[in-house]
Parts: sequence; structure tokens; C-alpha cells
Amino acid sequence: MSDLLFATNNQHKLREIQEILGSDFRILSLRDANLDIEIPETQETIEGNAAQKARFIYEKTGMNCFADDTGLEIDALDGRPGVYSARYAGEGCSFDDNVEKILMELGDTQNRKACFRCVICLISDGAEYLFEGRVDGVITMERRGSDGFGYDPVFLPDGHRQTFAEMPPYLKNGISHRGRAAEKMRKAMGK
Repeated sequence: MSDLLFATNNQHKLREIQEILGSDFRILSLRDANLDIEIPETQETIEGNAAQKARFIYEKTGMNCFADDTGLEIDALDGRPGVYSARYAGEGCSFDDNVEKILMELGDTQNRKACFRCVICLISDGAEYLFEGRVDGVITMERRGSDGFGYDPVFLPDGHRQTFAEMPPYLKNGISHRGRAAEKMRKAMGK
């Protein structure tokens, strides 16, 4: 079993990525590495943020690590919230605030096409790798489901009748943007 440090303070992401990667890896949290720091996220792209976060943690620890950044891109909002998905309703906002803002901005708009994109930056023995996962879908008119986090209650992936928040974790993780990126990383590491 390989140890990998996940550059995140988000416990939802930590649990999700461990479920996705299974027993091939032991995913360490920042707390496990005795790091109580805020990770910078100042880039203008999802790829840039993922790389910035991974490099920051690698420089602090020298441990094999990875970071991800995710964005929800909505056609009718010209790709917003995109790289600003986590703080779309403003600094210190909650997941609910973000969801409320996109539902308000979309209103009765019929074009509700959207995609989730996730980029994982892995730094292993000093080498850097990027893995992208994407899932297409639509934004529902209202919240549905109580599982998941973030925009999960309003994201309905193509070909499914349940939002991410209505799906059991094994189903969501098998088709999600983060699941797809993590699977590419797992394969690249020969697991």
C-alpha cells in the first residue's frame, strides 16, 4: 500500500478520494502530516490551481502528494462558476450559498447544460503529472438529494435520473469527474 498526501482541508473530498482509490493507497490528510496551513489557490485555471496546491505541499513536506481543483461550467452562464466554483457566492460562502446563486442566475433558463471538470496534479518522486476527469449533465430546477456536497444536489449527469446527491457513493464515484481523474492517476501509478 502506498502513502499519498492529499493537499486538501476538505473532509468530503478526502473521504471520496479514499473510496475511489480503495486499498491500493493510504490517503493521508494534511492533519495526518501535521500541517495546519491554508493552501494558496490564486491561479486563473483549474489546472493552474491543482498544480499550485500540489507544488506548495510538496515543497513543504517532500512527500509524494496530489491536489485537485474542480469547476462546474454552465453553458448559459458562459462557463461560470468555473475556477471560482468553491467561492462563487463570495469569500466565506457555504455550499448552499453557491447553489442558491446559480439557481437564481439560471432562473427559468431552458439551456441548463453543464459539466464538472476535475484536474488532479500528482507529484511523485519530484515528477509532476496532470490527470483530467469530466462529466457532462444539466442543472436541475431545484435541489434533489441529501448526499454528496457542493453542487451535487443540482447536477444531473447525462444518462442518469438521479443527481449526484441522490446517488449512492459507489455509483457517483464510478462516473464523477473526480472519480475519472483519480482512476487515470491510479492507472498511471500502476495500481
